[in-house]
Amino acid sequence: MTPYAFSEKDIQQITDLGQTVEKVHAQLVLFHQGTPFVKLDRPCTPGDGIIRLSDHQMEEAAEFFETEARSKELIKFVPASGAATRMFKKLIQAYEALAAGKKNPAPEALSTLMENCRRFAFYEDLKNSLTEGPMDLDTLIAEKKPLPVLQHLLTESYLNYAALPKGLIKFHSYPGHSRTAFEEHLVEAAGHARDHSGACALHFTVPPQFKEQFTALYESLRRKYEEALETRFQVSFSTQHISTNTIAADMENKPFRRPDGRLLFRPGGHGALIHNLNEVGADIIFIKNIDNVAHARFNPEITRWKKILCGHLIRLQRWIFDFLRRLYHEPLEEKLIESILDFLAKDLLIRLPKDFASASDADKKKTLMNLLDRPLRVCGMVENTGDPGGGPFWIKDSRSGKAPQIVETAQIDLNNPAQQSIFNRLGHFNPVDLVCGVRNWRGEKFNLTDYVDDQAVFIATKSENGRDLKALELPGLWNGAMAFWNTVFVEVPKVTFNPVKEVTDLLNSHHQPESSPD
Repeated sequence: MTPYAFSEKDIQQITDLGQTVEKVHAQLVLFHQGTPFVKLDRPCTPGDGIIRLSDHQMEEAAEFFETEARSKELIKFVPASGAATRMFKKLIQAYEALAAGKKNPAPEALSTLMENCRRFAFYEDLKNSLTEGPMDLDTLIAEKKPLPVLQHLLTESYLNYAALPKGLIKFHSYPGHSRTAFEEHLVEAAGHARDHSGACALHFTVPPQFKEQFTALYESLRRKYEEALETRFQVSFSTQHISTNTIAADMENKPFRRPDGRLLFRPGGHGALIHNLNEVGADIIFIKNIDNVAHARFNPEITRWKKILCGHLIRLQRWIFDFLRRLYHEPLEEKLIESILDFLAKDLLIRLPKDFASASDADKKKTLMNLLDRPLRVCGMVENTGDPGGGPFWIKDSRSGKAPQIVETAQIDLNNPAQQSIFNRLGHFNPVDLVCGVRNWRGEKFNLTDYVDDQAVFIATKSENGRDLKALELPGLWNGAMAFWNTVFVEVPKVTFNPVKEVTDLLNSHHQPESSPD
């Protein structure tokens, strides 16, 4: 493809975004060439890519956490940029139709809301909003008049739940109060991300337009939760860097332009958050999505598994750091090579290059150092019960032959019968429950952007002012953006995975008080 001829105004716009013409041109090339599919070899299963820890191993990992993790710098990283629009999609459709005097296209979602309204944590806020109207929520429910209810729940003049980020939505009810998803992450983190001094650090990536609202909420409740949990919270916020935005293309793969002639750049998806993650200073980082929190009555078991995953990571780091010290400071002996090869094969599931056995000692040492000296992540995996999204697969990798990776559905060529067959056999799901070791054996922080597979991008069809366009999403945070980390999958129980994709998910037992019916 011949480099696109950008105007001086284009170049200035690109520069103002902190990007380069070369980088933007490379993105346009991807629109022309199309993005490559991942080549699946087989799904990861317990005993073949997924570790199913024994009782003894779980106890050992939990002990590692208690004896070693508390002295490390810990932080919980929560991607919280997502809006609740999809969560309320069906109710938005119902509201728009009813407001226009048309037939409701989502009768089931609406009837579920009206019949179970008192079971939602936002019930009191909704009731108060209507009373200011003045209208009575219970009367509207009894008389089956949903339009005012939807108006006060969804629209900008009232609670505005259709536009708020998920983190600001009331998720769970407690005696005398309710909690947002943001608050629940504070409570959960106090159980596993608190160091020996009682400090508990969290970092949230949030939408720019709501950063002040998140900050204000945190400051308003900080003292309450610190006293209740005997914890000193250290909470920070960041937004996605505009330098990670990607250029949009029209349907002919040319740069998409706004009506004023300016180029259109769009947020590059959650993969752009690798830059935010790279700026977090810590030894160990827990990663969990904003909507994946349960009612606090389930936190003891959830915390236990956080400690197990973290303890397992610390155990692996011990071995890795010891091997690297010996490789750097001791002569390469056959016994050391055998120990490292056994560890790579059994614990990290890493295969050596075919020419390793015939390589010189210097090349062997270099290869082993390169394989060990990388960021490390331990990823919880739950049994798949039909949730949409990515999962653990063995993929055919040009660097290492075959490797375990988290793969999103969009990365798979489902028109290929062989690949579709492998995908259909997937038995586990990625709940985004990660513990990450981001420092090397010397205590130096890895540059996480060095371990991204830049080719693992997505092309999606979107629209802007009624015009179709192609959008480029950067390698996902837990797949392409971490493609060259050392990766370990551990089976975790279903209780650790409680996402809220639709508002009705909040009626599930793990989001309800104990006395509430399912």
